Amino acid sequence: MPVAYPSGAPRRRPPVPDLVVLAVGAHVVLAGLVGLVPPSAAVALAVAAGCALACVRLSWLAGARPPAPGRRPAPGPSPAAGPPAAPGLPPASGLPPASGLPPASGPAAGAGPSGVSARSTSPRPPLTPAPTARRAALPRRVVALLDAAVLMTGLTVAVLPLTGPAQRLPVALGGLTVVMLLHAAGLLGLPGRSRLPGPERLRRVVDVVGLGVSLTFAGAVLLPAGAVPVAARVASVAGAVGLAVLVVAALADRRRRPGAALCLTGAAAALSGLAVLVVLLAYRAPDRATLVVVPPLLAGALLTAAGARRTAAGDPPRPGGPAAAWPRVTAPAGVAALAAAGHLWWLGEFTAPAVALGLAVIPPMVLRELLTVVDQRRQADRLAAHEARLRDLVRDADERDRLARTVRRLAATDQLTGLANRAELLRELAGRGPGSPRGALLVVDVHGLGAVNEGYGHLVGDRVLVEVARRLRAGCGPGDLAVRLAGSEFAVLTATGPVLAYGLGTRVLAALTEPCPVPGGAVVLRASIGLAETAAGDPQDVLRQADLARRRAVQLGRDRVEWYDAYLEEQLVRRLDLERELPGAVDRGELDLVYQPVLALADRQPVGTEALLRWRSPALGTVLPAELLPVAEDLGLVGEVGRWVLDRACRQLADWSEGGRRLWMSVNVTPGELTAPDFVPSTATALAAYGVPADRLVVEVAEPAVAAELPTVVARLAGLRSLGVRTALDDFRAEHASLAQLRRLPIDLLKVGPHLVGATGDGHRPLIDVVVNLGDRLGLDVVVEGLESDAQVAGARRAGCRYGQGFALARPATAERVEAWFEEFPSASR
Repeated sequence: MPVAYPSGAPRRRPPVPDLVVLAVGAHVVLAGLVGLVPPSAAVALAVAAGCALACVRLSWLAGARPPAPGRRPAPGPSPAAGPPAAPGLPPASGLPPASGLPPASGPAAGAGPSGVSARSTSPRPPLTPAPTARRAALPRRVVALLDAAVLMTGLTVAVLPLTGPAQRLPVALGGLTVVMLLHAAGLLGLPGRSRLPGPERLRRVVDVVGLGVSLTFAGAVLLPAGAVPVAARVASVAGAVGLAVLVVAALADRRRRPGAALCLTGAAAALSGLAVLVVLLAYRAPDRATLVVVPPLLAGALLTAAGARRTAAGDPPRPGGPAAAWPRVTAPAGVAALAAAGHLWWLGEFTAPAVALGLAVIPPMVLRELLTVVDQRRQADRLAAHEARLRDLVRDADERDRLARTVRRLAATDQLTGLANRAELLRELAGRGPGSPRGALLVVDVHGLGAVNEGYGHLVGDRVLVEVARRLRAGCGPGDLAVRLAGSEFAVLTATGPVLAYGLGTRVLAALTEPCPVPGGAVVLRASIGLAETAAGDPQDVLRQADLARRRAVQLGRDRVEWYDAYLEEQLVRRLDLERELPGAVDRGELDLVYQPVLALADRQPVGTEALLRWRSPALGTVLPAELLPVAEDLGLVGEVGRWVLDRACRQLADWSEGGRRLWMSVNVTPGELTAPDFVPSTATALAAYGVPADRLVVEVAEPAVAAELPTVVARLAGLRSLGVRTALDDFRAEHASLAQLRRLPIDLLKVGPHLVGATGDGHRPLIDVVVNLGDRLGLDVVVEGLESDAQVAGARRAGCRYGQGFALARPATAERVEAWFEEFPSASR
């Protein structure tokens, strides 16, 4: 469980298995001390338990799957919340997490005095890997070497009770040698090592020499008097040198590479324990004395596994500055002093070699102090240079303040209009905390400035912009902030409530739409204003909401003020989803057609069908044409979609024609499709490809969209009729303008809505009569669509309408269901 400390660095309690092993080891050692268990067996059991646990963890790390190429791991969970433990271990055993992080610090260009890399180690935002992938940021070779070192430590101690007294010393000495080599190879492969600069490398060497000499001195003076066995001398010297190297490296890396520091500490503990064991065996010490090696060997195994686990999990650096240098400076003197005091206490006097070795501790300490003095002098020189520079800067304080004020004013002001800019607006919005009064943001879009620039030049356009800014500022209150966002977009930030903010918007709109004088006349600008309350919190959100309201004002015809509401955002998200998914829908086979039968009202026999487009999107569900086609037009995909619809409709019509039915197929087209130069040839190609008679295809175009390009639409419809294709005018409104242009359009069918018939079937009889009579005179068949009740069907038939379609007659369905429905009319159109 993580524990919070004042330093801010989370620390964790030892995992339960570690506590269990330590408790078992303590009890076994106590049993060996009191004679319940042979001391050599107690040592073997306690150390073997710790090494077994460490080996299991290291083996799990070595067997973890490597990271997938090209993916960075997400931050792994805490070790206490890692993946399932190995068999026999609870989840709290601290096994590595399922997702490791890359090393927190890689090779750096340089390091400071304490060996910390100067390169930033801030982690990048990672991607989330697959949930089942296990990652290890530690190379398997390194884990295998550390695992072998721990295993060899346990085996060295475990086999001692099984060997004779004469073979124990060679076994222990050989184990120490192998463990030292394995630890050296594994520790050198730990990630995050950086190349040290020359001064830091020299400090590191001096620290190692000083600590190594002091430890060698301690070993020499603390050994029993008399001749020293060769094995004891080799073990003490090798242990002192190795311990010095590992301790110095661990102290230097304990903040930058905490995991590696744990591994170094574990190796130091294991090697010191084995060295002490060799010395005890060389002096033929009592078996009970060997119990002193249990704590370092047990701690060494567990610390090595913990460090490897932390390194595999990403090894995040500990907070704080560089590692303190005082332990490396004071440790040699402290070790030498304690060793000398112990020697005097137990033995009484020093030999000449011991005195010489004790004096050898002093030169590294003096050299380390000299290096510290050099660093301090260099730092003092840098501080003196900074102080001199600061004096020069303070001398020009007034000038700097004036320049700073000017820079701030320029950074917050639009240079052309003198209004505040976008950065200043965002700063003001960010300054409105939760306790600030409710306000509103108006985003103003001025239309027509582009035409001014094109017609009169950019100089006149800039003058018009300045005039717009003056009117905007004049319409604002004393506490309002007028802003130019970009180009012809402006904004006003006000602290007033919604009602007064809307009134401000109407005043600004009236001021901006007044004629603006230009050389030789005046121009009339238009404006669209969007309003949003500043209670949304985040400045970018407030600005986005006001801009969405401005877009709606533009869509609704401009020269209006619109408030933001959540439905706007839903529409925007939906539109973005449609624009993202629609490209490629034809190639992915996501488009589909359903067919609604058209019936003769006299006998209710099917005479044709209308093909209705559906987009079966896996992500968005079924999308209808009213939502699909505007997006297709904006993306330039309407031609591709229209060609697919025409091809699929002709193919289906050909399939139905093989059964002997003479049905027509209506296909809706947009004005953009109809006015395309290749529409008529592509229609002829589709008919020829499936062998469909031209008179069986009906091309429908909506009447409200015809007026914009009436001459081109007339030409295309005439081209279709020349092929034999019938044409229809859909959504006929029966207004005066519609009746007037009806004579110009070369059409065969006229489709009207159910509103002319009415809900009860009586409807607007004079108007439906006019439409039917006009259709008869022009030779047009009238089709009533959207019939939803039998009363409407009866009313349409009484009015003289020939055809009808709607839910009251037949619902749209797939081709298979429509074909099955046709089977109910065996004599229809055969």
